Amino acid sequence: MSSDTPNDLSLHPESLAIRAGRETSQFRENSQSLYLTSSFTFDSAEQAAAMFLGELDGYTYSRFTNPTVTAFQQRLAVLEGGERAIATATGMAAIQAIMMSMLKAGDHILSSRSLFGSITNLFANLLSKFGVETTFVDGTDMQAWQQGVRPNTKLLFLETPSNPLTEIVDVTAVAELAHAHGALLVVDNSFCSPALQQPLKLGADLVMHSATKFLDGQGRVMGGAVVGSDALIEQVYLHVRTAGPSLSPFNAWVLLSGLETLFVRMEKQCANALELARWLESQPMVERVYYPGLPSHPQYELAKRQQRSGGAVLAFVLKGGRSAAWQVVDGVQMISRTANVGDVKSTITHPASTTHARISAEARQAAGIVEGLVRVAVGLEHVNDLKQDLARSLV
Repeated sequence: MSSDTPNDLSLHPESLAIRAGRETSQFRENSQSLYLTSSFTFDSAEQAAAMFLGELDGYTYSRFTNPTVTAFQQRLAVLEGGERAIATATGMAAIQAIMMSMLKAGDHILSSRSLFGSITNLFANLLSKFGVETTFVDGTDMQAWQQGVRPNTKLLFLETPSNPLTEIVDVTAVAELAHAHGALLVVDNSFCSPALQQPLKLGADLVMHSATKFLDGQGRVMGGAVVGSDALIEQVYLHVRTAGPSLSPFNAWVLLSGLETLFVRMEKQCANALELARWLESQPMVERVYYPGLPSHPQYELAKRQQRSGGAVLAFVLKGGRSAAWQVVDGVQMISRTANVGDVKSTITHPASTTHARISAEARQAAGIVEGLVRVAVGLEHVNDLKQDLARSLV
């Protein structure tokens, strides 16, 4: 087994997305190999013992060592500018692995308020059972971040852009605050991907992904990942090895193919999203559009500094509340009614009744998830067809 293309950082990111981290066999196949096996054999008992103890490199058991998964981890680590990555079964498994490996009872998390609903539930309802308390703050308010830090704060968490309001958080400023208090900063980079943003280079300690989203890009498989320094990822790896929220080799193989088209997909999807956002701002039924590429966005200047473009996800508020929002969701004929994002097929959802339905009404209100809000993850269809599809109900 060998990696026929070293992680040559002199290559452009677009090339690394295709070439980095490729594991090949003696047949030197051009396409990424798929190793569907639960375990690996050894030449001797001595070799097996050395591999299980980590004294000798090699593959032992696919729960924590598999060549296909390794190739995905190496490629993503290079793209994010990290030393190492560990893959998980889902994005939520990645977050859980971070929290379980970095925190203990009595520790405190300081988090931005605008999060994917399942993350809010994990922090507020599950981690609290194990003695880990979370404070939620307005991610765009640095004073709120500063006032939220406690002596027992061990970890700061944010997603930028946020789901679904596309709020942009100043990663560098929050990282400096975290480090001043001896805490770690974890950034959810699922909405941007390394094609648009590299939080580690902005000061973050760990970056996590729902690889199900833009890294796959075609809505095929589930996956997650954590990227960072070798020392921090070693702690996350030990949790994944023991607890087993592992990425399957088949899913890793699919995700590797997704990375190969990441940059070209994101370029077109972001261009579509910007044009669609501009068009939505001109529609009489639309009260407000949330998209970081619009000058009307509150963090437009920060987004320009921190991201390569505005991204491929936007949200808009309709006059008329839930009934108007459901009318638009029900009225589309081409756009997929689903809560996933990152697909080449555009998707539409009503966050208050889907992605954020399981959090309290008070939490939704605090996060700005109003009843008239609709989220669209823009795909690769012709943008005029997307406008026409949405226009059916924007009357």
